[in-house]
Amino acid sequence: MEHADVIIVGSGHGGASAAIALRQQGFEGSVMMIGRENNLPYERPPLSKEYLAGTKPFERILIRPEAFWAERNVTLRLGNAVSAIDPMTKTVTLTDKSEVRYGSLIWSAGGNPRRMSCAGCDLEGIHTVRDLADADRMMAELEGGSRRAVVVGGGYIGLEAAAVLTKFECQVTLLEAQDRVLSRVAGEELSAFYEAEHSAHGADVRTGANVEAFEGEGVKVSGVKLASGEVIPADIVVVGIGIVPAIGPLIAAGAAGANGVEVDEYCLTSLEDVYAIGDCAAHANPYAGGAVIRLESVQNANDMAKVAASTIMGEGEPYSAFPWFWSNQYDLKLQTAGLSLDYDKAVTRGDPASRSFSVVYLKEGRVIAVDCVNSVKDYVQGRKLIEARAEPDTELLADAETPLKELL
Repeated sequence: MEHADVIIVGSGHGGASAAIALRQQGFEGSVMMIGRENNLPYERPPLSKEYLAGTKPFERILIRPEAFWAERNVTLRLGNAVSAIDPMTKTVTLTDKSEVRYGSLIWSAGGNPRRMSCAGCDLEGIHTVRDLADADRMMAELEGGSRRAVVVGGGYIGLEAAAVLTKFECQVTLLEAQDRVLSRVAGEELSAFYEAEHSAHGADVRTGANVEAFEGEGVKVSGVKLASGEVIPADIVVVGIGIVPAIGPLIAAGAAGANGVEVDEYCLTSLEDVYAIGDCAAHANPYAGGAVIRLESVQNANDMAKVAASTIMGEGEPYSAFPWFWSNQYDLKLQTAGLSLDYDKAVTRGDPASRSFSVVYLKEGRVIAVDCVNSVKDYVQGRKLIEARAEPDTELLADAETPLKELL
């Protein structure tokens, strides 16, 4: 039976970073990366931004060129996935029915797009944006003349997709079931700003809008029916309503977890020598008050990969990485530092109408997060406030002329 000292399941940012970290830290054993796509490891965030917009070709979103992996003796098993794990024999079974034994296993399979369960959800022309094939199918339809676009979901993926679709001169309708966009990740000030921005760019933004069904002409989607009974005409639909962690084989093998597989501060699951990193790993996060959460970000995947690699190498550096995120929409660059979970006060710095401002989130007087729109200086200095657990005067905090660094 084939054997690898370390098997990495998943060829996204987390998996690629784990392989790179192992070699950088001097690991000399055999490393195998198993990826369900046939493509070399590539960056996912550009799929809903530059790649979909056609401004960045596939070669420019590769994490590393093909020769890189061969030079570092990383075996790539692409077009395959793990269907089962036997933790007793330390064996994984792949979808091609082959079996491979491992010394350590790093699970970085990410998640699958959460799909609609209503009538008509299997019609052609309904898309998610999770992998290269998803983006390519959308691009082909857009190039074929699809112009009436409906985006379901007002999170970052949905908003980014809507921004790109307007560049294709589509008539865009954005549907969000909650009473505002970005309701899970940002405060009301930021939500109102992005709703206004998308409206200003021609999108029809509707909140409190619940999809009842998709209608079609033959096998192709032709409209989105709302709970109100209204049918919105659609040539193309993008569904961006989150992901479901891809952890089935881990849970079936006995790993603890529900919304993600549970890991300790070294990214170890409850299974011996099995680690989990990235979007699918549920961990106690110090920047969330110790709450067990999943973080869906490149930063988190990369940092967890380094922790898993260091633990395999016997160093055992616990995970304590600072969380940060970004989103590009139109000519707006949003940078977020920290986690605004359970904030009790939000302070706006600057005028949103200027399209350069920040929102600072506090809990019990302490800065826990910042959202910065076209405001790099506030992002850099706001991060320091969070790390210092600063409790600044809120009047000075609201004064955009007062540099945040002066409030440390």
